[in-house]
Amino acid sequence: MTYLKKALAAAAVTLAVSFPAHAETTLNVHYPMPGFFKDVMDTISKKFMEENPDIKITFANPSATYEEGIQTIMRQAGTAEMPDVTFIGLNRLRMVNERDIPVDLGPFMAKDGNMAEQGFSDNILKLAQVQGKQVGLAFATSNPIMYYNADLVRKVGGNPDQPPKTWDEVIALSSKIKALGDGNEGIDFRWQGDDWMFSALLFGAGGKMLNDDETSVAFNGPEGVKAFELVDRMVKEGGLPVFTKQAGEQAFVAGKVGFAFQTTGALRNTIKNVGDKFDLRTGHIPLIDPVNGKLPTGGNAAVMLTRDAEKQDAAWKFIKFAAGPFGASVVVPGTGYVPNNELAAKSPDYLGDFYKENPLFRAGLEQMPLMQPWYAFPGSNGVKVTQTIVENLSRVVEQSAEPKEALDDAAAEVEGLLPRS
Repeated sequence: MTYLKKALAAAAVTLAVSFPAHAETTLNVHYPMPGFFKDVMDTISKKFMEENPDIKITFANPSATYEEGIQTIMRQAGTAEMPDVTFIGLNRLRMVNERDIPVDLGPFMAKDGNMAEQGFSDNILKLAQVQGKQVGLAFATSNPIMYYNADLVRKVGGNPDQPPKTWDEVIALSSKIKALGDGNEGIDFRWQGDDWMFSALLFGAGGKMLNDDETSVAFNGPEGVKAFELVDRMVKEGGLPVFTKQAGEQAFVAGKVGFAFQTTGALRNTIKNVGDKFDLRTGHIPLIDPVNGKLPTGGNAAVMLTRDAEKQDAAWKFIKFAAGPFGASVVVPGTGYVPNNELAAKSPDYLGDFYKENPLFRAGLEQMPLMQPWYAFPGSNGVKVTQTIVENLSRVVEQSAEPKEALDDAAAEVEGLLPRS
């Protein structure tokens, strides 16, 4: 009898060790741009797992850019390598949806209740919708802003407390900074990588990428001509060098560039890298057309990929947490992106006092009323379309083609990449 009791006790211990008190669901999560998001993702996932001990978050190797990220997901779709959750550039949601890769979040939202009460307004939800389908939840959203070196502006007689409001004013100051010599450059405009900064100029002139029924290119109209001609002026008059993205960033934070134009999402890294080397300021990016001009919404959305029902419930929890008030309160100060959750933006528990204490972050926030969706080209050639625009814009920066010639070439090439009806 004693032996039996001991055996049963041993068996009980074995069972207790073999089976945890709760089942654990593991989610494999992929994200792009670790330079911006690694610390943010680590913080969000740690807090999430503390509040949801039955869900474990693991990370796939991050992609260096949004473009690399979407190509990775397209390759992995339907395979065992595909992650359960990914973060996709807003302009590529249409592409993955046309391949039926994402899981529609609509049923999860309907089951969950009133999303507006959780800080997800209709405008915020629309950022990650494709033809009415909720493909994801906007996680990090941005707009392009002006970064400037107040010390260099002062040195050429400008007033850094009244930053330039027009492109003419920017170019005039940039020209003077370039004339200082000693390795100083007037301007860095982040044209490389994708079509986002081109769309900032195009939308800022009141233009659009395609016509209303998306059958033909529209970016080669008068607005597109103004955009390409402005880049040409940046080179010829403002001292825009043929920088790589990395070289441009390094030159600016070293104090050798007067004005830099890129995403507000780079703000935290820029502040850290500038340190006390010079007086860093931020301002609104000028619009070619101040009346009709708009700005593209950059950033990404959290997207569910897993078709496993148990994992889907866990994935929805993580997506809503990451895009919710806590996630936004980590993303904004950790990067510079603008808040995409209204509870986070208004509540003193999250970001209510942040902008009062951190004035460099205000430019992106103040431009939010100008934001419109980052245009997503139809069909499967979206990445090629983007590359075509960038390659032809580079011809203007390198001064190997006139603006109208490069723009017309880009339009002709893109026309051939659009889907045939």
